[in-house]
Amino acid sequence: MSAVTHHATEQAAEKADWLEVVRQQVGSLRFGVVQVIVHDSQVTQIEKTERVRLAKPQKI
Repeated sequence: MSAVTHHATEQAAEKADWLEVVRQQVGSLRFGVVQVIVHDSQVTQIEKTERVRLAKPQKI
């Protein structure tokens, strides 16, 4: 395997890893935000903020 092919394969594996993390985080949310942080064209961090929505009390 050439160095270019190896590098491309490595990048594809890294991309698949962070994409799977994003899929899992989004799949576990009902309400919220998933942020993907990028530094020098590389995903360096994934943040999840989850909201809990409360039902409005009914007026009698």
